[in-house]
Amino acid sequence: MATNAAFAGPLAGSILTPSASKMTTLGSYLDIQNDGWAKQYLPELYESEVQRYGNRTISGFLSQISAEMPMSSDQVIWSEQGRLHLSYNGQINPVTGAIDTITGIDSGAAETHAIRKGATLVCEVNSIVFKAFVKVGVETANNALTIKPYGAENVDDLAGIATTDNQVIKFFVYGSEFKKGTASMTESVEPGFKTFTNKPMIIKDHFEINGSDTAQIGWVQVSGEGGESGYLWYLKSSADTKARFDDYLEMIAIESEKSDSTADSDIPEGSEGLLAAIGSRGIVATNQFDSATPAADKLPEFDLLLKELDKQGAIEENMLFLDRDANLYIDDLLAGLSSGAQGGTAYGVFNNSEDMALNLGFTGFRRGSYDFYKTDWKYLNDKSTRGSVGSLKGLLVPAGTSSVYDQNLGSNVRRPFLHVRYRASQADDRKLKSWVTGSVGGASTIGDDKMEIHYLSERCLVVQAANNFMRFDS
Repeated sequence: MATNAAFAGPLAGSILTPSASKMTTLGSYLDIQNDGWAKQYLPELYESEVQRYGNRTISGFLSQISAEMPMSSDQVIWSEQGRLHLSYNGQINPVTGAIDTITGIDSGAAETHAIRKGATLVCEVNSIVFKAFVKVGVETANNALTIKPYGAENVDDLAGIATTDNQVIKFFVYGSEFKKGTASMTESVEPGFKTFTNKPMIIKDHFEINGSDTAQIGWVQVSGEGGESGYLWYLKSSADTKARFDDYLEMIAIESEKSDSTADSDIPEGSEGLLAAIGSRGIVATNQFDSATPAADKLPEFDLLLKELDKQGAIEENMLFLDRDANLYIDDLLAGLSSGAQGGTAYGVFNNSEDMALNLGFTGFRRGSYDFYKTDWKYLNDKSTRGSVGSLKGLLVPAGTSSVYDQNLGSNVRRPFLHVRYRASQADDRKLKSWVTGSVGGASTIGDDKMEIHYLSERCLVVQAANNFMRFDS
């Protein structure tokens, strides 16, 4: 077999395409350098490749719910709106009405408050809810304030509240009140926002074949991962390398974490993936979708998740990506609610009918003010990925877009909650690079008798409004 310079072209940037007939096309070369079954007993070779694991790729998650955008910097920075209303936790001395150790309701960390003198509050101490007036606010200290309750001289005079210092208090502003002839409120409340950053990570892989193996022609009839079928001449492991690399591009967006290591200079900085972002800024639910949960408790348990969504953006449409057990749990839950051909309650964003009792799987349903669309997530079921590790039952991902301030554009823009940013410029596009080196197939970059195909990408995932995402842990 003769090779030519054009050999490097199709292999450099695409998955192999089987030929309908036995033709040695440049795009259908199959590698057997590690598959000895074809070398000695070629006349006894079964032509059809057995798809032992079906479609082996796990990609597809990000393509459904994200977009891809170029970036030119070493990091991406975005800002997200804070809450509109002022609400905090703290500790109160019920005798004096002094509140300190003020923390944010989302972070639980110490936070400077923005409550001004004259504001009126709804407060809760020891499960007792009462209204209060702010005597001393941010004009004196932004880490403490003093209140007086309506209807009592001091907070400890309210029934059910002891005089013990440092009791936990929750409070939010519902308005203000001033006496006649008094001055206006002197301080203003600036809109709050939070800034987040992420950095792209570089991922690499390569495929190698020696020159002798490229000279032997053999054929295998295959069905490709994309549904195509036909004949490949031996270089199939190159296609496997490319398919595996495509999966890695999705898996790093899901699993990546920022490195905490400062002592080892060989450890890269890492990047914030989807699971890490939800863990630090989103909702983490544990012990959900337990098959041992009694049928009567399944719906109340699910309703607890709705209450968590109510505390955040209350986005109407959400997608559930679940493992097998969690998916069947919801099917059983909905089937129990819709049991019986006559008189059963029909739930769903579709029109249910008696005939649908034969369909034991639900793909969409509505509960409260929320629409849910659920699907199996192969990544959680495959034994070679999360299916062998466990601990993750699924994700809830909101649909739609978010409004954020883009530091580069200097204005607010609407973007999908999830999107991939990759490094690109006029000189180099690093979304997905591939190139050929060696001395085989037309390449003449090194003296070794081999050909190598290299793959590289530099990218990161941006998770905006992560407070609306939910992660289901075991």
